[in-house]
Amino acid sequence: MRPGVFRVDGEGASPVSGRVVFAPAKASWNLSMLAGTLILAPLTFSFSALAVFLVLTYATLLLGHSVGMHRRFIHRSFDCPKWLERLLVWLGTVVGMAGPFGILRIHDLRDWAQREPDCHDFFSHRRSLWLDAWWQLTGRFEFERPPRFAIEPEFAPDPFYRWLERTWMLQQLPLAALLYLGGGWAWVVWGVVVRVCVSVIGHWTVTYLTHNPGPGRWHVHGAGVQATNLPGYGFVTMGECWHNNHHAFPESARIGLHAGELDPAWLVISWLSRVGLATRVGLPRPVMARADLEERAEQFA
Repeated sequence: MRPGVFRVDGEGASPVSGRVVFAPAKASWNLSMLAGTLILAPLTFSFSALAVFLVLTYATLLLGHSVGMHRRFIHRSFDCPKWLERLLVWLGTVVGMAGPFGILRIHDLRDWAQREPDCHDFFSHRRSLWLDAWWQLTGRFEFERPPRFAIEPEFAPDPFYRWLERTWMLQQLPLAALLYLGGGWAWVVWGVVVRVCVSVIGHWTVTYLTHNPGPGRWHVHGAGVQATNLPGYGFVTMGECWHNNHHAFPESARIGLHAGELDPAWLVISWLSRVGLATRVGLPRPVMARADLEERAEQFA
């Protein structure tokens, strides 16, 4: 049994049987951000708006999604004070993909399905890029025999996270107000609409590419989907491109494990550890606990 946090009970469930159905709220949100970007971004461009977009996009994805949502909230690969955890998860919510519980559900169901011997193409990303984009940005998977999903007591009753889950789309409004005061509608368009659009589509793109054939030295026994790495993209993906490493060691707060694998989120967590704000920082489990893995001398394609 692999280490990590278990929120999905797959007994009696099937990761293959089911269908992709249209999700109106998800589609409306993502497509409106895409349409707003295509229409409004050229009309409101300025170099200051571009700078706001670049800084906010990188900061929210790095601190909010990669450090906060993914490595702390989902995998609990390090501990930190509750105030810091909530700040990081709020930043992750502002990225604009879903609320904190929605992110947990999306991630854990996909992770469970991929680690089964076979799963539906919705989870494996085996279909064409354009079809997968439509599925992931506008749809959800309706199981015929769904697994049981339960959020652990540490998070489920937390009033702050429950509030974020109810209001995750509205979390853009305080930021939009501050941006309007600082730079008018151009900053709002580029700091909210363009940022959310690029963040959501960028996240899907990395997910699609890292679950299709590519390089990686770790093979997870019994998993129908073997993740791959994207060499050279460590900076722009905050280290999330080393996904083959992550599938092998989900307990590790460090994902860029080998020479040349830049991992900006790990640099942040290392700094938090040095100043005493991150404790029990997870690293890859020792060799004697890797019965589920095979390390290959040559990278596979």
